[in-house]
Amino acid sequence: MRWKGRKQSSNVEDRRGTTVRGGGGGPVAGGAIGSLLFALFRRGSGKTKLILIVGVIAACFMFKINPISLFMSTPGGGSSQVVSQKDYQPTAAEQEMFEYLKTLKGDNETIWAKIMAAEGLTYRPAKMVVYTQRTSTPGGIADAQMGPFYLPANETIYIDPSFFSELEQRFKAKGDFAQAYVIAHEVGHHIQKLLGLTDKVHGQQGRISKTEYNRLSVRLELQADFLAGVFAHHGQEKFNFLENGDIEEAMRCAEAIGDDRIQQHSHGHVQPDLFTHGTSEQRKRWFMRGYQSGRIRDGNTFDVPYNEL
Repeated sequence: MRWKGRKQSSNVEDRRGTTVRGGGGGPVAGGAIGSLLFALFRRGSGKTKLILIVGVIAACFMFKINPISLFMSTPGGGSSQVVSQKDYQPTAAEQEMFEYLKTLKGDNETIWAKIMAAEGLTYRPAKMVVYTQRTSTPGGIADAQMGPFYLPANETIYIDPSFFSELEQRFKAKGDFAQAYVIAHEVGHHIQKLLGLTDKVHGQQGRISKTEYNRLSVRLELQADFLAGVFAHHGQEKFNFLENGDIEEAMRCAEAIGDDRIQQHSHGHVQPDLFTHGTSEQRKRWFMRGYQSGRIRDGNTFDVPYNEL
């Protein structure tokens, strides 16, 4: 992928060298109260999330509680702290990855501003936090083991670049355009948030069965794959950034992180009712559909019968 020399995004926060450490030595998942609040926040509807946020703010104000303390303790009861490594110096490869992420984020902003304007829609860029090991979020602690993710609550993408090493080593999905596909997929979730689709799906949690909700999640994820393909389509037109083999890299990545492939790799068997992202074939198909079409309107995964996705 040709990426050097283009405009970089100003919406990228560098938290490399700053991490969250817990006194208990285990993974930081928030204190008892923080864990409960985080679980409720993740599972609640948009209205529930708003009530939780307002309630926490009010309680912290009334009882003079530092809101960070609700989430910054380990399961063992020890306190945790944000540690800044002042002497942190990225390697040349780490710094190049950071420059690549800023450039790719800038590409997405340029492309989606143009696409949404053409559709008469309002666009605002997501933020991106690049971190190492662990970092704080409005809902708790992000851990590198979680992989890249988009948090709708604050419209931010969180990523520890070490994920790409795991992607290559564990799933044999390598290449800079495989990485571009991952980021474009997360930006796709931001586009869904702007379109109102994310809140609509998340608002169904608790109202429908687990299997039905998982199927909605699959539709949402496959649409994000489609939107990643739309980005690739317009990015090629705008920047001519594709090189030989780049689309194949994205396809290998999509195949590697399909639910069926991951379940087979982790558990030795496949359970379709537990799918949340779609199969390898579905993920590849929807990315290619977006890449070939380039039109948002062609990616309505919610109108397709589930067994035809």
